[in-house]
Amino acid sequence: MSSIVTDPTDLDKMRAACKDAAKVLDFITPHVRAGISTGELDRLCLDYINNELKVISATVGYAPPGYTPYPASICTSVNHVICHGIPGDKVLKNGDIMNIDVTIIKDGWFGDTSRMYYVGEPSILAKRLSEITYECMWLGIQQVKPGATLGDVGHAIQKHAESQGFSVVREYCGHGVGRKFHQDPQVLHYGRPGSGVKLVPGLIFTIEPMINAGRKDIRQLADGWTVVTRDHSLSAQWEHSILVTDSGYEVLTISEGMPAPPAFIGAPN
Repeated sequence: MSSIVTDPTDLDKMRAACKDAAKVLDFITPHVRAGISTGELDRLCLDYINNELKVISATVGYAPPGYTPYPASICTSVNHVICHGIPGDKVLKNGDIMNIDVTIIKDGWFGDTSRMYYVGEPSILAKRLSEITYECMWLGIQQVKPGATLGDVGHAIQKHAESQGFSVVREYCGHGVGRKFHQDPQVLHYGRPGSGVKLVPGLIFTIEPMINAGRKDIRQLADGWTVVTRDHSLSAQWEHSILVTDSGYEVLTISEGMPAPPAFIGAPN
């Protein structure tokens, strides 16, 4: 189980780290356009992280067991890339959809979030996939309160995605976050109500559903990081870091530039 964070000073440090991670996504938004490379987006983000926010990228050189060091400050997952897309020479074109995932370290605390971007005008399917994935994330968040379980979160996500004809990636999930980048609990985006870890105040974790337009099957590329849909269908992902509070939840990665929550959510906590 992830360590429980209840000390007010520690919680404020975690909030600050998460807000800075979200600021990176706000910063890069106007730069996402046709003709720019994913490598240039990474260079812009790294400069902003180091020289404007004056914090540390958590992903540059990050190497969990079995992986080579990750070479960039963001993940850029375009179209059929599910997650961990490595920035490089790929030039964005009109109609692309892309997830940018960023994690920073501030005062020893990790802030982690991701967001979908449209390059020009996406297809009807691409836009619908992104919107449904966003709704899935928020439906999962809506389940968070003391006494609920992670199975409640996963079930809400899975039910909505599959009701729309989409599929939920099984191999990658949300995770506890705080003084460590990845820690328990694992937050599956599918499951049975009432199953899994019971939520308690002070628990912090990400909810980051990866939803495919086609089948749920995946394939990892030879670079050891990039994960794509096996059937080459589009994929989308959104991510927030969530704190379980005494009465419900707090979304730690809210920012001025993020899209409004779906109408069924109302104002975020």
